[in-house]
Amino acid sequence: MTKFLLSLHVLAAVLAVGPVTVAASMFPASLRGALGPAGGADALPALRTLHRICRVYAAVGIAVPLTGFATASSLGVLGSAWLIVSIVLTTAAAAVLMLWILPAQEAALAAVEEPGSGPPPRPAAHLSMSAGVFNLLWATVTVLMIVRPGSTTGA
Repeated sequence: MTKFLLSLHVLAAVLAVGPVTVAASMFPASLRGALGPAGGADALPALRTLHRICRVYAAVGIAVPLTGFATASSLGVLGSAWLIVSIVLTTAAAAVLMLWILPAQEAALAAVEEPGSGPPPRPAAHLSMSAGVFNLLWATVTVLMIVRPGSTTGA
């Protein structure tokens, strides 16, 4: 059962987190194009699609910690320091996505769809930085899942 749970956890991470990291990273460049001198008509569909990917896969991403907790319980490692740090970093990554990235994308989309309708969006540089923080948090969690400091499995 542990191998099955671990397989589900890894698949959920790859299939849910991967698209969000890519889409969140691509959004700022598309936003720059939309806000550039050429205008945003061509970039608007791309921005909508990238934002939709981030929203939908963020919701699907709840499977990652759920399968992770089931796997950790099955392995008997719920109290391990590397796992606790991973949980904290995963929570931080979710907060960055929900509190920084998604709202900033929504504001940027609104500004491109209807210029002058509300406050200007945060600069694309802010979205790039937020995506970078999000990606760095997930990269750290991935390394912790592989290296597992203090693990007795010899990995």
